[in-house]
Amino acid sequence: MKTMMKNFLLLLMVLVSVALNGQDPNYTQFFNNPQYYNPAYSGLYTGVRAGFSFRDQWPALPYDFQAYNFEADMGDRNLPGSGGLGLFLNTNNEGIGFIKNINLGLSLAVRIPFSKLSVGQVGVKVSWLQKSVNWDDFTFSDALSERYGDIYQTGFIRPEQNVRNMADFGVGGIYQFSNEVNNFTGTFGFAVDHLFEPDQSFLQTAKAPLPRKYVAHGDLIFAVGSSSGFNSTNASALKFNPGVVYQSQGGVNSLQAGLNLTKFGLNLGLWYKGSFGNYNNSMLGFMAGYAFEVADNLGLKFTYSYDMQMAGALQGTGGAHEISLIIDFNSESVFGGLSRSGRMKGGHFEGQTPWECATF
Repeated sequence: MKTMMKNFLLLLMVLVSVALNGQDPNYTQFFNNPQYYNPAYSGLYTGVRAGFSFRDQWPALPYDFQAYNFEADMGDRNLPGSGGLGLFLNTNNEGIGFIKNINLGLSLAVRIPFSKLSVGQVGVKVSWLQKSVNWDDFTFSDALSERYGDIYQTGFIRPEQNVRNMADFGVGGIYQFSNEVNNFTGTFGFAVDHLFEPDQSFLQTAKAPLPRKYVAHGDLIFAVGSSSGFNSTNASALKFNPGVVYQSQGGVNSLQAGLNLTKFGLNLGLWYKGSFGNYNNSMLGFMAGYAFEVADNLGLKFTYSYDMQMAGALQGTGGAHEISLIIDFNSESVFGGLSRSGRMKGGHFEGQTPWECATF
């Protein structure tokens, strides 16, 4: 019993330290959660797009870490500023499930055309962030007996507050370009989340600012075997999508880089994920999915990925499972722009720039 209790306390300290010094949940399928990483993605492509993602991290542990993200955005060039609007909701648990986080907010992006083949967007987001803790689930050291375990009454005086409500803000920018024949595009961006580092402490006598998060990302898309480009309806085109995402938050830096391939609607991907700083950790992410058109104006994409632990202190934790579903109404408009009756021409709807349809 004594050895088992020591192991449990050691595991508790490790996991709590990771939660306090680590990062926000990091999705392997970052390309399916673009607003989560950068609000400038809002309305980057015309139409209405919605996505749901679920991540189950370290399932081999008694308490796995689960994260959910829902986001929807609308791009309409009749909007003031010609950008887009977004809505997002993400939740996750930390501290072995004792702490719950909810983040609900809106994003707004403004479009800046640079040339016929390049465009930029600047986005901001504002959200309500709630952090809650269940003190009943904690076991304190003065309640433990070396022989019998948790049998004593703890002297810990619980704070009156078990819920924190905060305002949170983020900003970001994106630059996107294409070539003349529309078979190559690149997207690069930078974002800052938790801009003012809101205080998330439950104690009035201490402060615990939520660390600011910096994100830099970039990806390229090459289309082979398509005369009308990467957003063509020609499903036989082979598309290569290499990308990289770098994050820094709370003393931890992380890098993920890899490649996605798609052909006939089938998506396959291989990604490396590494964390450096207060602790080192590395994983390989394997991804598979399928995208298809349900109707002229409706596309669906389902993706599953698995993170396999390669090195670091978290080996044997079961890696991570992640699933996502994307719904894309690629010609829908609310402000009088393109509608369901929009006509396809050369792989995109008339009136759009070549890359106005989602590229991958």
